[in-house]
Amino acid sequence: MSDTILIVDDNEDILEFLTKVFTKTYKLHLATSGEAAQQLLEKENVDLIISDIMMPGIDGFELCKSIKSNVEFCHIPIILLTSKNTYKANIEGLEVGADLYVNKPFSPQLLRVQVANLLQNRLKIKAHIASSPFEDVRVVANSKTEEAFLKRLDEYVRKNIQDPYLDIDQLAEHMHMSRPTLYRKIKAISSLSPKELIDVTRLKKATKLIAQNEFTFFEIAKMVGFGSQSLFNKNFLRYFKVSPQEYMNSLSKDAGDS
Repeated sequence: MSDTILIVDDNEDILEFLTKVFTKTYKLHLATSGEAAQQLLEKENVDLIISDIMMPGIDGFELCKSIKSNVEFCHIPIILLTSKNTYKANIEGLEVGADLYVNKPFSPQLLRVQVANLLQNRLKIKAHIASSPFEDVRVVANSKTEEAFLKRLDEYVRKNIQDPYLDIDQLAEHMHMSRPTLYRKIKAISSLSPKELIDVTRLKKATKLIAQNEFTFFEIAKMVGFGSQSLFNKNFLRYFKVSPQEYMNSLSKDAGDS
């Protein structure tokens, strides 16, 4: 499925031009004002935003600042387009959280490459966190708002890690978000589902307990909230590509080699 781009500009000619540039590659949503863009974000999933700066009402700077400070949308990359080719304007664009600042007139080919690179970079980050469960999930944070969101989420999971029934409904209630919104947010940031994120957090704790070499695998499984040792073994193998025993053996080998 292709990525979705929201294009925001009060100039119909620019909207038509950018539609021609991107329509063959991406699904597009168009908005003629910052207000319309905000309303559209509430209803549609968007992977990237291209916005003009000079617009009546909510301008591009305000729109960008609003999106980047909203926990539901702050993960979305934003490109600001402007004819204000000044150092001050460039700094202001970056200060409100823009991922890229592009001066008019611009090359359509260059803008296409820049959009593709931004989307690809986000994809690489998500793939990295999904394939490297040892990493702190906060390494994927794209803003202070996102980092605070992930920290609050991670702390809650860790606090309730022994509860085998911890689920997305409890997470959603704690984060003051609806279940669908929380699911979309976690998936957009990490490519993991909420359940997978919980499991990864359980397993990261398990690796530390294994390294202490003070507990049986059965005890560790209970301590990190798996209903049985077999379920623990199955998930450990799924994410880390080794069994708990093989992981412990590798730690012993590393200790012996050092």
